[in-house]
Amino acid sequence: MNDLFTLYNLKVEVVATGKSFVCSHKAGSYFLVKGENIIFPEDNAFSLYALSALLPLLPAKQRALHGNDWMLSDSLIACPDPNCGAQFKITRTETKEFSHAETTVVPISEGVNQ
Repeated sequence: MNDLFTLYNLKVEVVATGKSFVCSHKAGSYFLVKGENIIFPEDNAFSLYALSALLPLLPAKQRALHGNDWMLSDSLIACPDPNCGAQFKITRTETKEFSHAETTVVPISEGVNQ
């Protein structure tokens, strides 16, 4: 049985909006999401508070979405500090296939229709 599924890798980058940054963000700072891993390039800091706001969105952005789903079109996320002008751009990069059996111990048949 083919148990493969595909996820997008992501790049999450700090972008300037013209409004001052209040937090420690630096335009151009970024991290990558590859499978279940978050990769921070060397000497590239990223705010813990901004990361906590972004984390719930990342698994959805990794998956194939219906063409009308807002999650597909909305890629700029505001800093959680309402006084900060930073935004975070989530960009899909390449895709990667994963094996169900290599990512969980629960068989496919047990997880269907739940």
